[in-house]
Amino acid sequence: MGGVAQRIGFLGAGQMAQALARGWRSAGLVAAENLTASDPNPAARAAFTDGTGAACTPDNRVVVGTSDVVVLAVKPQAMADLLDEARPFGRPDQLVVSVAAGVTLATLRRGLGPNGRLVRVMANTPCLVGASATAFAPGDDATAEDAALVERLFGAVGKVVRLPEHLLDAVTGLSGSGPAFVYLVVEALADGGVRMGLPRDVALTLAAQTVLGAAKMVLDTQEHPGVLKDRVASPAGTTIAGLHALERAGVRGALIDAVQAAALRAQELSRPT
Repeated sequence: MGGVAQRIGFLGAGQMAQALARGWRSAGLVAAENLTASDPNPAARAAFTDGTGAACTPDNRVVVGTSDVVVLAVKPQAMADLLDEARPFGRPDQLVVSVAAGVTLATLRRGLGPNGRLVRVMANTPCLVGASATAFAPGDDATAEDAALVERLFGAVGKVVRLPEHLLDAVTGLSGSGPAFVYLVVEALADGGVRMGLPRDVALTLAAQTVLGAAKMVLDTQEHPGVLKDRVASPAGTTIAGLHALERAGVRGALIDAVQAAALRAQELSRPT
């Protein structure tokens, strides 16, 4: 696979930046010499360089001034100060990609002034293992080529979909927060196995692999999960007894409520203060 032929710089060199940079390098999309990052934390800088082979500096201005694609990978609460610092060094021809949750395109535009074409991205932590679920929303000034590049980059570390910006809070509630919900399910399934006599390490391995396998069945077969569920649940069998217990406990409604609560919180965080 050929590279993207652009210099990519990360403002922020934390776990998300490291995972994306490693994934893009592994996919052959960018060479180490065309990749840079900045971070005030020496440990983060060292980890970024160790993991990617690319340079990492404490100076945000260096990254902004030398990159064709600038990835904003800081915590949302640090974004305002970062945009203030980056604004004088940005260029109109740059593509600026934000992976910060809850920071709107309008907020980014106000912070950066006229510089940069904007794309807002909502990825999730499984990008650390190349299995991210990502949605992105291009700004009004982003080109078709910008959208294609973002889709190519984030498609290298998982699944990616394009959506209008107003749906990104729902994405935050579902796939952004969703890994934590699934970890809770994996933990609970493993606890059930332990309750019935399995060793803890065996139960956890079986629970995690079961969730992984079930998710892969949904993605690979493209069949509705209800259809796949019914194929496992034979009449008067073990699975239907377990499903009955889950329905009585309201697990389906609880998961829907969890996504809704997380999405509503994302909407609150997206509002201007």
